[in-house]
Amino acid sequence: MIEPKKKVSKARRDKRRFQNSKATAPNLVECGHCHALKESHRVCGNCGYYDGRQVKAIEEDKK
Repeated sequence: MIEPKKKVSKARRDKRRFQNSKATAPNLVECGHCHALKESHRVCGNCGYYDGRQVKAIEEDKK
């Protein structure tokens, strides 16, 4: 069986693995109806609109 010639140090191993773990922040766009920030191609959590029509009913706070 083939064995590695030398041990790979933890720092070298972790540097290689780090590239896959980089996370990016989601792109935020302005809602066309209420002008709140939301993720693109998602229903607005503030007003429930997507692509100019209401998809989800949002209850108003009764205070």
